[in-house]
Amino acid sequence: MGMSRRTILTSLSLIGLLRPIKSLAKETAMMNSEAIEQNLINSQSSNEFWFWVKQSFTVSPSILNLNNGGVSPQPKSVQDAFVRYNQISNEGPAYFMWRILDQGREPIRKKLAQLAGCSPEEIAINRNTTEGMDTIIYGLDLKEGDEVVLAKQDYPNVINAWNFRELRDKIKLVWVNLTLPSEDKDYLVQSYVSKFTSRTRVVNLTHMINWNGQILPIKEIAEEARRRGIYVLVDGAHTFAHIDFKIPELGCDFFATSLHKWLCAPFGTGMLYIRKELIKQIPPLFPNDNPYSEDIRKFESLGTRSFPAEMAIADALNFNDLIGIARKEERLRNLKNYWVEKLKRLPSVKILTPLKKGFSCGLGIFSIDGKKPEEISDYLFTKHKIFTVAINWENIHGVRITPHIYTSESDLDRFADAIAEYVKS
Repeated sequence: MGMSRRTILTSLSLIGLLRPIKSLAKETAMMNSEAIEQNLINSQSSNEFWFWVKQSFTVSPSILNLNNGGVSPQPKSVQDAFVRYNQISNEGPAYFMWRILDQGREPIRKKLAQLAGCSPEEIAINRNTTEGMDTIIYGLDLKEGDEVVLAKQDYPNVINAWNFRELRDKIKLVWVNLTLPSEDKDYLVQSYVSKFTSRTRVVNLTHMINWNGQILPIKEIAEEARRRGIYVLVDGAHTFAHIDFKIPELGCDFFATSLHKWLCAPFGTGMLYIRKELIKQIPPLFPNDNPYSEDIRKFESLGTRSFPAEMAIADALNFNDLIGIARKEERLRNLKNYWVEKLKRLPSVKILTPLKKGFSCGLGIFSIDGKKPEEISDYLFTKHKIFTVAINWENIHGVRITPHIYTSESDLDRFADAIAEYVKS
């Protein structure tokens, strides 16, 4: 007789997902890996499955975290892996870190490449999106007068890096100022393409704008850029392991992301993609003995770093695979839509995130007429212990709400009720 879904889920929560499903069968003869996998697939749309996902995290039961967009918590399996790798390292750091743990880098690179849909020879493991973006921004061979197109709604660290290159190398920054939210693909594409000239060398694009969750039509902008010989650099901090796509589908040359956001990998882990034929043109921030080599590993000459954090990326990938990226995207979008639909009914509340599929997913923002974003976020935490973030950047002003896969509908009911109370007061 097959095991019930409830029994399987309970057993899995005890084991903790420290290894892929196939290896779980080796730990207990009572479990058949194919049966486990099939039952999980059959249950992934149910409340029971998402309740199990919630129990896989160790988030606070008292503080409701709706700022997962800043940095995501890790499931307990990833936390346990980090502790295990750290303990191994401390048995003899120079030996276990460099000769044992570091041997796991290539399997992780391969696993990341599978999720990214590219060759492992195009993936470098680093510490965050900023490091990846800076590697390209400082590595591109740009001369005085060369133009770079970017948006005022891009991430501050990225803007700061481009500002420095303008100061140091006398390049010209050409600014796009987006009116958001937008579900008009032509408007978004033309906002960038209209800025292209014969002097444009690079276009800097944010795949999902962190302030309000707007997804840009990267593929269409990249097609126009590549046709003109313009490099396409993409900040993918909020889309990798959040929405279902493959990096080569975007048509970009460079893509940087943080794995400690939507992949739920250890803090301080990131990934940089460089199209294979361009690797030799970009020197690393921290040069090795051959900075213009064609080997993507030249971008990993960081010296001593957190081997436990890097190795536990594999466990985050396993957890992500168990859920499935398509189901994960659907869940995150449904959670965003759930709270949005509740807040839309309230007087004076405005939703500042697009609702049409393809233009947003799990990250959203709202405002209340006559109220500063800080007033709303302070109220939510002081009165209801709901943690959010106030956004005041360029022409975007509101409170950002970012649930994660462990967030439940009842959590969002708590949030929506708090806003309803605030509006009435």
